[in-house]
Amino acid sequence: MQSSHESEDPRGRAADGSGRDAPRDTPPRPSADAGPRHREHASAEPEGEQPDLGDELARIEDRYRRALADLDNYRKRATREVDRRVAEAREAALRDWLLVVDSVERAIGMEPDGPCYDGLRAILQQIDMVLDRQGAKRIGDLGDTFDPERHEAVAVRASEDVPERTVVEVQRSGVAQGDRVIRPAQVVVARAPEHAH
Repeated sequence: MQSSHESEDPRGRAADGSGRDAPRDTPPRPSADAGPRHREHASAEPEGEQPDLGDELARIEDRYRRALADLDNYRKRATREVDRRVAEAREAALRDWLLVVDSVERAIGMEPDGPCYDGLRAILQQIDMVLDRQGAKRIGDLGDTFDPERHEAVAVRASEDVPERTVVEVQRSGVAQGDRVIRPAQVVVARAPEHAH
């Protein structure tokens, strides 16, 4: 029978002298040169997976330019919309003034020699000043050559005194704002008389 001191070699070998290592509780440590290679392998990434900063910058700049273009287009649309609304409001105000012009002109035509004639003419001149401040003016004067863009012929009158297509009577004034006709003038136009043979 063997004693307890002879059952196990102090260096961890079996007492039977077979030379086999006894089981150990701790795992084997990696060799000294394995660590750096492992760390180097872990930190290295394939070049294809790294982002291309030049391409990324180009994409950002493209998005920035597109955003600027969209903002510029929005500003232009907003400006056009504001201009359109201002023009519509101004045109509506001018049409309201035309009602006053019509009333004054009818009153003048009813009593051309009446006591109120001078006063009505003065009012009409004030109206013209208001229209002028708005960039508008009355159109349709005696002696004008008929222009279908600015006049509306409501009748024709035979006349030998003036050339054909001459405005011989203004029944209702028109108004133009610059080149834009807000309301054409209603006029009577001359034509050459028909001579019987």
